[in-house]
Amino acid sequence: MFTRINICLLSTMLLLTGLSFQPVTKVHAFSSQVIQHGATGEDVIELQARLQYLGFYNKKIDGVFGWSTYWALRNFQYEFGMEIDGLAGQTAKDKLVKASKYDRAFIKKNIESGHDFTYYGGTPKEYQVKKKKQAPSQQPKPNNGQNTEEKKQAQNQESQQEKKQAQNQEPQQQQNKESQQQKQQGKDMSLEPTSVNVPNGYSQNDIQLMANAVYGEARGEPYEGQVAVAAVILNRVQSTTFPNTVSGVIFEPRAFTAVADGQIWLTPNEKAKKAVVDAINGWDPTGDAIYYFNPNTATSSWIWGRPQIKRIGKHVFCM
Repeated sequence: MFTRINICLLSTMLLLTGLSFQPVTKVHAFSSQVIQHGATGEDVIELQARLQYLGFYNKKIDGVFGWSTYWALRNFQYEFGMEIDGLAGQTAKDKLVKASKYDRAFIKKNIESGHDFTYYGGTPKEYQVKKKKQAPSQQPKPNNGQNTEEKKQAQNQESQQEKKQAQNQEPQQQQNKESQQQKQQGKDMSLEPTSVNVPNGYSQNDIQLMANAVYGEARGEPYEGQVAVAAVILNRVQSTTFPNTVSGVIFEPRAFTAVADGQIWLTPNEKAKKAVVDAINGWDPTGDAIYYFNPNTATSSWIWGRPQIKRIGKHVFCM
């Protein structure tokens, strides 16, 4: 009887204090193996993703431990005060798990889908994925219940309407053509390029994000200076030493002041958007610069040592 009473009291105390005998489950992070150059598989995918989350790895997350992964890991070890050997042992893995996040479902889904994506920390996921364009469907159009005779009648009526419309449009088209020729003859041959509505090769998300960056970084600058900031972003995308996506470049750690202080999320005006489109269409006032700084506020001796190209507004653009 005494034993039963003690058990009952113990159970009651556990319930009141919220304790339970549930086993502790370990959060998934890597396996126990040391990850090294030449390795492949899930561990390497997680290693690359965590290194990219922190800004050390800028290449494709593909699960292959190549030299890019090796040097990214060495840089991480250097920054975090570890032995620099390019081996992901338990100490390095523990540091990575503590310093980064790993969304395995997001990574796996995009690898399996063949999407071009990145995994930089602090970047919204919708800006990190570039989905493949799907080919238009070749399926036949539905009949919609029309019989052959009804189709013929509809086609005849449509053909007559098109002819009538074409006849009505011919004088207007000729007038427009003459007007365009006159404009072309008297056109001012300005060096500033003309923007188009939808530039090739960049998504609307890319354009919007770049407009945010231009507005956050250079809204007080002359228009040429705003185009110049957009051109620097594009030059970095094309460079092998920077991420190969717009979002990767903009959200690379310590790359842009507007990201650090939150001004990247201000609503850009039409001037900033136009500057982005002009840069995408080929206007680069910087002469292929990949860096810029404000000489009135810059304190880094490193940036002062970069080869300078020109100054536009308050910014000095350099290589």
